[in-house]
Amino acid sequence: MNNKTNILPTLSGILTSAIFGLSFLFSKKALNIVDPFTLLSFRFLVAFTIMSILKLLRIIKINYKGKSIKNLFIIGLTQPIIYFVFESYGIQLSSSSQAGLMIALIPIFVTILSAYALKEIPSKLQCGFILISVSGVIFIVLMAGSSSSGGSLLGIFLLLGAVLSAALFNILSRKYSKKFSPMELTYAMMAMGAVFFNLISIYNHIRANTLAQYFSPLKNKSFLVSLAYLGILSSVIAFLLMNFTLSRLEASKAAIFANLSTIVSIIAGVVLLHESFKLYHIIGSILILIGVFGTNYFTRRGVTPIDCINEDSSVETNI
Repeated sequence: MNNKTNILPTLSGILTSAIFGLSFLFSKKALNIVDPFTLLSFRFLVAFTIMSILKLLRIIKINYKGKSIKNLFIIGLTQPIIYFVFESYGIQLSSSSQAGLMIALIPIFVTILSAYALKEIPSKLQCGFILISVSGVIFIVLMAGSSSSGGSLLGIFLLLGAVLSAALFNILSRKYSKKFSPMELTYAMMAMGAVFFNLISIYNHIRANTLAQYFSPLKNKSFLVSLAYLGILSSVIAFLLMNFTLSRLEASKAAIFANLSTIVSIIAGVVLLHESFKLYHIIGSILILIGVFGTNYFTRRGVTPIDCINEDSSVETNI
């Protein structure tokens, strides 16, 4: 693959990871004020509203005419719906170290699924660098969470569901990027997230007889700041960049950028929350960076994005 064609999607992948890495801080602040489903409902409602306004003003172009809405539904179901539901409950029922270990496995699952579904078979060298990057994340999580209490078996299964959902999303977004633009994929995802999580939130309020207080979190300035970041940067822009990256790079290469979020979250914690920065952070971060660089630098010759995603029926039957 021509290195010049890799520059924009590579920068896009790095920026996506930076945004997601900082999102942990804002999510943590918001979750001190509201429950997870309330946060998700407002997050995706803001994202969908903003994209709808941009669409009405014709600043962005969305056109689903003659395209399979079923494919969009499947993509939106994997991410954000299934992923966030499984992740939220999985984190609640497991230790932080277990959650970090499970999420770090996403690139491995993406590599396996992309080899089968998209015929994107990485070289042995690339597989080695993927494992180096993942090992960096696992090393940091194990060292940081060595004293953490264990979680339940159900929590592990739920986190595994989140990992599989994220991996499947990477494959589907990559697969259908020939039929839908990154903007169209992102808009559908935000729409499904807004509808699903707001229905859940409304149901929860009705059960608790607190429907009149539905919009009360918006009175909190700290929540509004977090919501602005999560709804605009971490939803609209980050997922748009992610879908763009997946439309240009092999799924296994695009997925490995997610491990950079670990480094960003560590730096943000040290700088903004004055958390400790230890030797294992440095070692783990170096392993992550080596893995990300190697995976994207040692690309298989003769493989281009359009080679990996074609309209051949044999690919269509794999998922």
